[in-house]
Amino acid sequence: MNDRIIGLAQSGSWHGGAVLKGMAVAILSFAALGTVSALWDNPLFVRMTPVAGWELPVLVVLSALSGLYVAVRRPVCSVRRAGIGGVAGFIGIACPTCNKILMLLFGGEFLMMWFDPIRPVISALGIAFLTAASWHEIRARRVDAAMQPEYLQ
Repeated sequence: MNDRIIGLAQSGSWHGGAVLKGMAVAILSFAALGTVSALWDNPLFVRMTPVAGWELPVLVVLSALSGLYVAVRRPVCSVRRAGIGGVAGFIGIACPTCNKILMLLFGGEFLMMWFDPIRPVISALGIAFLTAASWHEIRARRVDAAMQPEYLQ
């Protein structure tokens, strides 16, 4: 698989601007999502439940996949999958009782009893959707590059 990705990068389908944009999105996603979900102490948001040990690694993976998706995204792309993955990943790492909308809809007891235990699964689904969207874009770029005439490559 790595040979395929390296070959794609060497074929000219990835350019430096896309890679830099992807890196910027990954860094900004990490900072924004981590701050909003209060995975670290900050003056803007206070978390009402303790941070679980799996939430920071999930944030790192979600941020990296978001950056990868932005770097490989084509003009006609699978935005829906990436969007679902991003939202599911955020809901998975966010404090269950800090989300006002969920709290109003379901109540605190439901969130702590039923929703909190499945947050790792929701995060895993978010990672899976972002991975599928990125993989789809990488494969589509390979097909696009293979279909271009040699003088354009």
